[in-house]
Amino acid sequence: MEVKSTSKYVRLSPKKARDVARAIQGLPASSAMDILNFTPKKAAQLIGKTLKTAMADAEHNFKLDAESLTIKEATIGIGPALKRFKPRAKGSAGAIRRPTSHIFITLTDAPAPAKKAKAAKAGE
Repeated sequence: MEVKSTSKYVRLSPKKARDVARAIQGLPASSAMDILNFTPKKAAQLIGKTLKTAMADAEHNFKLDAESLTIKEATIGIGPALKRFKPRAKGSAGAIRRPTSHIFITLTDAPAPAKKAKAAKAGE
């Protein structure tokens, strides 16, 4: 069973949020929460909020055990940018883009797949 949770229009750059999302992908949900609680970034707090929502949905709506959940996918999408202008010299204006993100987290109750060992290069 897969459980999906989203947070849209989060005031955070997608580039900054992707670093944190990559760190938790494929981990058990409880381990991911521990990592997010001790990561000193704004993205960690926002992704943690979305992860808590997904875990609560899994428990309440689908009667799944929170300890058995694994993060199948944690992706960050690009949201619309807020466009602002700042005054510049000689009466001109400089554009400022304030990016937003969409956070998508998918949990599954299936065990995480084992990582495959890389094959040795031919001729070695």
